[in-house]
Amino acid sequence: MFSRRLGRSIPFAILHLLVAAALAQAALPASGLAASLEQLMADGHVPGVAMAIINNGEIVDVTTAGVRNVTSKAPVDGQTIFEAASLSKPVFAYAVLQLIDAGVLSLDEPLSKHVPDYVPKDPRAAEITVRQALSHTSGLPNFRSEKWPLKTHFAPAERYSYSSEGFMWLQRVVEAATGEHIEDLLQRLVFRPLGMRNSSLVWRPAFDSNYAEPHDATPALRPKRKPPVANAAATLQTTAIDYARFLQAVLRGRRLKPETARLWLAPQVRVRNACFQCLAPDLPDVETHVAWGLGWGLEPEKGTFFHWGHNSGQRAYVVGSVRGRWAVVAFTNSASGLSIMPDLIALAVPGNRPSLEWLAYPRYVPNNSGK
Repeated sequence: MFSRRLGRSIPFAILHLLVAAALAQAALPASGLAASLEQLMADGHVPGVAMAIINNGEIVDVTTAGVRNVTSKAPVDGQTIFEAASLSKPVFAYAVLQLIDAGVLSLDEPLSKHVPDYVPKDPRAAEITVRQALSHTSGLPNFRSEKWPLKTHFAPAERYSYSSEGFMWLQRVVEAATGEHIEDLLQRLVFRPLGMRNSSLVWRPAFDSNYAEPHDATPALRPKRKPPVANAAATLQTTAIDYARFLQAVLRGRRLKPETARLWLAPQVRVRNACFQCLAPDLPDVETHVAWGLGWGLEPEKGTFFHWGHNSGQRAYVVGSVRGRWAVVAFTNSASGLSIMPDLIALAVPGNRPSLEWLAYPRYVPNNSGK
């Protein structure tokens, strides 16, 4: 199964020419995409993919391939709901920055001002700011565990370590400061203004008719979690075209003051360790060519922003350039989805991706048998 979509009323032959011309202008190759994508999916054991490409600020291509479910063989299409996983975080950050522009919050106020009890009995935690939560410099773990309990494992602002806990605390801060549930707030500030009609932090009954089931790396079906409670760090349910509409807003700085839009994608901290959760002391310094802004990862030398998503049986990745006015987002319904991501993204944007090299997910093994 393979389909491409751009608009609803353009005949496919004309649509194909328009897409090919637009991609050629930006050196984003259109030819051979179907065959290359299907081979990648077969080699990587990825049942389904949905990918959107933005060029010159416009959505020029939405490609879907494969199936939502390896048992039913129901095809992925342009309306298929995928789990964005941690691609939720930049969307939430966008809403937070709008609140900062409105004077509801400020970047350098402590989270404890609004929600003092999230990390009890930790004086350093009381100093963690909105900026530090967004830039993953809080010192908190990604998720609390027996090995890494909920506390600051280094002084806030000292260095980078990815923390969903920081985002979840910030979610509670936003809800306290606005008096709104986070789902209602994102509908008001993000989803409705940007036309993201099939996006939500909680499961909707309407999603039941067309969603991508998670699969393990074999690939076999895994249980699907339909989140009843919103988590701004990880529960966004969306489509490729909806997320592309969000990316258009990122590229244009829409609904943000110019300085805020610039700061969103300005490095707040360089990533100096070969890890995303980097809590252990005395980690060796390495050159990762990665930094972090306010909710976005950055490839500073490339002038690009990025994020990845990793939920059970679902993987995603997004990369883009404000200067180049392009972006690509890809969703997969497989635990091995990130194994093909370097090659999948290179189908649209040639070149290496320092962020994917830093994440160091195991690569798929190509089938070179020619069969």
